[in-house]
Amino acid sequence: MEPTGERFPEQRQVLILLLLLEVALAGWEPRRYSVMEETERGSFVANLANDLGLGVGELAERGARVVSEDNEQGLQLDLQTGQLILNEKLDREKLCGPTEPCIMHFQVLLKKPLEVFRAELLVRDINDHSPEFPEREMTLKIPEISSLGTVFPLKKARDLDVGSNNVQNYNISPNSHFHVSTRTQGDGRKYPELVLDTELDREEQAELRLTLTAVDGGSPPRSGTVQILILVLDANDNAPEFAQALYEVQVPENSPIGSLVVKVSARDLDTGTNGEISYSVSYSSQEVNKPFELSSLSGEIRLIKKLDFETMSSYDLDIEASDGGGLSGKCSVSVKVLDVNDNFPELSISSLTSPIPENSPETEVALFRIRDRDSGENGKMICSIQDGVPFKLKPSVENFYRLVTEGALDRETRAQYNITITITDLGTPRLKTEHNITVLVSDVNDNAPAFTQTSYTLFLRENNSPALHIGSVSATDRDSGTNAQVTYSLLPPQDPHLPLASLVSINTDNGHLFALRSLDYEALQEFEFRNGSAPCTELVPRAAEPGYLVTKVVAVDGDSGQNAWLSYQLLKATEPGLFGVWAHNGEVRTARLLSERDAAKHRLVVLVKDNGEPPLSATATLHVLLVDGFSQPYLPLPEAAPAQAQADSLTVYLVVALASVSSLFLLSVLLFVAVRLCRRSTAASVGRCSVPEGHFPGYLVDVSGTGTLSQSYQYQVCLTGGSESNDFKFLKPILPNILSQDSRRKSEYLE
Repeated sequence: MEPTGERFPEQRQVLILLLLLEVALAGWEPRRYSVMEETERGSFVANLANDLGLGVGELAERGARVVSEDNEQGLQLDLQTGQLILNEKLDREKLCGPTEPCIMHFQVLLKKPLEVFRAELLVRDINDHSPEFPEREMTLKIPEISSLGTVFPLKKARDLDVGSNNVQNYNISPNSHFHVSTRTQGDGRKYPELVLDTELDREEQAELRLTLTAVDGGSPPRSGTVQILILVLDANDNAPEFAQALYEVQVPENSPIGSLVVKVSARDLDTGTNGEISYSVSYSSQEVNKPFELSSLSGEIRLIKKLDFETMSSYDLDIEASDGGGLSGKCSVSVKVLDVNDNFPELSISSLTSPIPENSPETEVALFRIRDRDSGENGKMICSIQDGVPFKLKPSVENFYRLVTEGALDRETRAQYNITITITDLGTPRLKTEHNITVLVSDVNDNAPAFTQTSYTLFLRENNSPALHIGSVSATDRDSGTNAQVTYSLLPPQDPHLPLASLVSINTDNGHLFALRSLDYEALQEFEFRNGSAPCTELVPRAAEPGYLVTKVVAVDGDSGQNAWLSYQLLKATEPGLFGVWAHNGEVRTARLLSERDAAKHRLVVLVKDNGEPPLSATATLHVLLVDGFSQPYLPLPEAAPAQAQADSLTVYLVVALASVSSLFLLSVLLFVAVRLCRRSTAASVGRCSVPEGHFPGYLVDVSGTGTLSQSYQYQVCLTGGSESNDFKFLKPILPNILSQDSRRKSEYLE
């Protein structure tokens, strides 16, 4: 161990040496050398001998050596060659860290004489470090309602290299939402920023995993990665959504109360209260009867009242689902009520015509409509009537049917029909409705009166008393009412020389025959006469349509062949053009509509002629009365006639005429009784009974001169086909002939 006194002088020497070095180096610029870090030990750095201008041997002689400020022995001087070589591998990051440039300061010391040279060694960086992130995974929480372009800073990567070997760029794995932007700090270092490109949707993707890569500028470049976990924070940005926008369900109308109709379901992609859903219902129309109930929690719709398809066949409901954040969604529910066959078919009569006239062609009896409140097969119907009736159904539009006759009806065959209309639906089970219609057939004057016998033989003793009832004839008419009222009359005799009108008379009402005078067998043993029945006056309603059948004129021709071909024509008419006669069948019909201006009474003369050569013809007179007060094309029944004819002036005339005839008949009977009594009082002697003037019924009148009345009495009989009685007109006796007639009567009795 050296003495202390000696050590202090050495320290003073070193300090002096350093001072001298500083003084020596003050005017000399240091030389700079460079070397790559991590260069192998022993690598050549520089030739100091040449740089200092010294010979090779001179370095050794002068005791040259390399001195560094930190006494590091990273460099070594080869005194034999004068080369400066690396004594060890240099680590720039260890030497300088992030400092750039990395410079090692050293001096070359020459002892003999003392001389110092300053020098610098630049340790250049190589890309021997990769970027490194401080964490293995970064987590970001980003609200899903973040706006586009929002920047989220990220932690930068650390690279021990410097310059271009440090981190130069950042990139991120491909995705549809973000990109990375590289920013430069004030110190020149780069750091990444995450930028939102497209909107986030937590309900679509609640989290994202991305890989962030930091790349340096070395050659080849080095990189480092880190995982980024992005958690998307929920916001109430989703309204509840139904599984279906429209729910269509079908419910039978007989479903019991409490039945499940449908269950609606909505989903909210949010979480927490934002995803809690409650349901409510509203009707799309103002329904008073609301037969459904909705559960606000489950979305079940159940039936709380009975359904009726016929009252309401469908319901439309609006369902709303609301979440806890105030957002809502809607859907519609269409409930179709299925029909059940629970309604019987219905029938409604629109028009009914009864009675209907016989002999008419196809005539509409009733117009009706059928309906079934059910639908589908349950509402389809079959309409029919029973067999065996002369009627048929004709379908029309909109479920209307016409009940019509199949042809002309005959009242005399059947005057009333009971028709059952049956309506059956096609549902299961089938329901049936029956409706009864009574159709009366009204009479038309289509039957001529017919006698009960084709001929009558009457026996009469001669010298009979006048007005003696000698027999009766009887005719019937199959028609009814006034069409069946028969009047009797005597037809002109075939022998024009036979004074038939002076022999017999007939009661027009009952067909009783009377001898008008005392007959003489020697003068007239027998005679033949024909009697006929005349139709009554026809009544025609003013409401009759054109073509209304008034009556039918029937004529008979005894010839045969074309001589018996008959044709009819209207010869005379009170008002031409109002009536017409069909040429082939003699039907008298109206030719136009009747009006109030038409006269009430009409006289028609119908001509019938045959087809012979020369043609023969005959005429018939018809009286027609136009009446008001009824519109049916038939005549009223006898029991209904008084009520219908109260306002008819014709009835008044008939009543007056009937009273007159009754009075005349009573007077005639009294006179007849008086004459008979007078004759009995003059039994054997020739007596004489004067007969006063007066009126006699038509069937008691005698003008032959051999009866009970004198020739001075003349009569005229008018048989009116339309009257209910006969009118008889008597002329006053001629007074100058009274005496002569009386004397003649005496002589007859004397004989």
